[in-house]
Amino acid sequence: MSENENTTPVRNWNVPNQLTAMRLLLSIAVFVLIPLERYTAATTLFILAAATDWIDGYWARRYNQVTQLGRIFDPFVDKVLICGTYIMLAEAMVNYPIRIAGWLAVLVTAREMLVTVLRSYIEQQGIDFSAKMPGKLKMVFQCVAAVAAMIALTNEPKSVPAWVNNTLIAFIVLTVAFTVYSGAGYVRSAARILGSGVRTDNQQKS
Repeated sequence: MSENENTTPVRNWNVPNQLTAMRLLLSIAVFVLIPLERYTAATTLFILAAATDWIDGYWARRYNQVTQLGRIFDPFVDKVLICGTYIMLAEAMVNYPIRIAGWLAVLVTAREMLVTVLRSYIEQQGIDFSAKMPGKLKMVFQCVAAVAAMIALTNEPKSVPAWVNNTLIAFIVLTVAFTVYSGAGYVRSAARILGSGVRTDNQQKS
């Protein structure tokens, strides 16, 4: 269990982790609503889910409630929300000219899986591998693209307003760029850390 500087134990089931659990439940609801074509409700719940990601992070830092559980649970739920939503949207938008396509869902999911493996392996060595600013921006762009896609789905394929399509195009481009860029950054960081011999030193101490 994590402890703050005053050695007061931090409860695992605290407010940030409760918000993360709520985000997981909201994610599941989004996955149910999209196939049911309840796109307005899915959009609302997706926005609420994404908002809890910022709130729980702020709360954990502001009130010193960062826990080991939260360090694992929070990014896991983020990946469930984004990857699951993109997979559902790729299926729902198959007839739309401007859409989140299957290849984009694969790209996003592959990047998240790669970073999860790298983070898990490196943090087992006692080395911090937290999200960097490009990764955080990537999350913002992915969320805006998902919201634009769900708004597009509230219209027939040929009746999507131009501003929605333009927004979707712009944020798909940003999503692709920052998904690749941030993923490459994590790979470079992992290679530098592993190449430094830190892993071997830590293994010798264990």
